Amino acid sequence: MSASRNSSPPSRTSYKFAPTRSVPVDGVDFVHRQLGPEDGVPLILLIHMAGNLDNWDPRVVDGLAARRRVITFGNRGVGGSGGSTPDTIEKMADDAVRFIRALGFDQVDLLGLSMGGFIAQVIAEEEPRLVRKVILAGTGPAGGPGIDKVPALAIQATIKGALTRQDPLLSLFFTDTAGGRQAGRALVERLKERTDNRDKNVSPPSLRAQLKAVRRWGRQTPSDLSSIRQPVLVANGENDRMVPSQNTVDLAARLPNSELVPLYRDSGHGGIFQHHEDFVARVLGFLES
Repeated sequence: MSASRNSSPPSRTSYKFAPTRSVPVDGVDFVHRQLGPEDGVPLILLIHMAGNLDNWDPRVVDGLAARRRVITFGNRGVGGSGGSTPDTIEKMADDAVRFIRALGFDQVDLLGLSMGGFIAQVIAEEEPRLVRKVILAGTGPAGGPGIDKVPALAIQATIKGALTRQDPLLSLFFTDTAGGRQAGRALVERLKERTDNRDKNVSPPSLRAQLKAVRRWGRQTPSDLSSIRQPVLVANGENDRMVPSQNTVDLAARLPNSELVPLYRDSGHGGIFQHHEDFVARVLGFLES
């Protein structure tokens, strides 16, 4: 059974208007939004580092929610959620599991982007009965090459963005080509569509904890992924400068039951947003197969 005992019915409108709700988890409120049909196994979305509820591409959320119950949330200390953000991926995964169980679900699918993909891997390994299927995007295994450099890249891009008055997302998530720049500007505009009841920005203490967690993940002994037996769909752009794309290929090769989406051309870390129509179709087909 995947029915929730405690969560409110999901919104039937678009993500732009989906209400922000909260659920207590061990005395701390976790913010979340739900969209799509009430039946079926819910799809839990795990956001990237420094991301909040409003950093999910509404085209991806709306596309998935056309046929799936989709839930976005802020993990402990992130955005409008209470508490302090832990500084390890493993503790973040534990908090995510507590959130899922607080909603009353006993089986879910996971979509993890970047740092969210690190968290999804841990949950899938530690909670095999809870997780049915997994989508991993723009992410890699613990100890993957270049992952420990992500915090430095993020800080550099943030400083550059402040000096040039450009969203750091443009350089971190997209290629420096005509196609990449156009896709980046389009995403930035889509992320502004929601104007009411927006989530709080990720606080400096929360971001510092996330940076430490990602650096630790990148410096860990390479993961043994053979215990993740669930079906996994793996996707990324072909030129990811945040989590180098070779990690995506390696991840798919080492997972025993995986499917690799051909790396998106002229795309980087935000490849699933740049090619949202193709990505949504592939995810829905994967979840329904």
